[in-house]
Amino acid sequence: MNLPVVSPSFHRPPRHPYAWAWVFTASQLLVVGLWWRWGWPAGLPAMVASHLTVIWATLHPRSQLLAPALSRLPVADRAVWLTIDDGPSADTRAMLDLLDAHGARATFFLVGERASAQPELVREIVRRGHGIGQHSHTHPQAWFWALPPRAMRAQIDAAQAALTAITGTAPRWFRAVVGMSNPFVASALKRHGLARVAWSARGFDGVRCEPEQVVDRIERDLAPGAIVLAHEGAAHGRNVETLSLLLERLRALGYRCVVPDGDASVPEPSAGSAGEDIQRRREVESGIATH
Repeated sequence: MNLPVVSPSFHRPPRHPYAWAWVFTASQLLVVGLWWRWGWPAGLPAMVASHLTVIWATLHPRSQLLAPALSRLPVADRAVWLTIDDGPSADTRAMLDLLDAHGARATFFLVGERASAQPELVREIVRRGHGIGQHSHTHPQAWFWALPPRAMRAQIDAAQAALTAITGTAPRWFRAVVGMSNPFVASALKRHGLARVAWSARGFDGVRCEPEQVVDRIERDLAPGAIVLAHEGAAHGRNVETLSLLLERLRALGYRCVVPDGDASVPEPSAGSAGEDIQRRREVESGIATH
């Protein structure tokens, strides 16, 4: 049976989604003051620096300037949060089988439009005890970072509605497309109580097709509490093979895959199942449900 746990304190939806606007306005007033007092030699560098700061905050996946972003779990032992982006896809069932075989749990960050086209896969993810997060509605990879307010809200609203309709439960976690989160994301997240999730270990398996290289890169960034980014459905067709190797490597290194409590409810494995020994070691720590 699942043990009772405390709701995780690290689930942090944006509280002040327009704070960036006040800060940016203040910075531009400062630029005007510098320009008026000392001319362009002082004003121009200040203006460039202020604009570059906004660009950096938009493009850097772990930036906290525009909205809170979780990139590591507060655990001290060898536990990681495995997250899988871009589904559902033709890879989903095979990935679920691999996770079952290793007694591991993951959170799937799903694209709303793809979920609506294959709702049975979404329900299968939930049935097997894994978490669901949202990853926009149409996955506009090239332009998500530049979407204006109305288009950004539409992406997040539509994905939330689609996933909630399929599963009966509203997702609690959000991952920006390609990790880029512009100033208009925060207000949409606050509307739905969504917390943004970044990552601390990735192997670029969305574009790289050599599983060994992908897993080697992830391993270099592994540490207690790491959030591992993986993908499904990439054009190179080797995401399942990569996940298999990754799960084997994690087990060899003594890492367990965990998900935040409330994201999944895993049934007890039957006697002799692959996850039996991990099930016996289940524990509660810092608001994390583990297997």
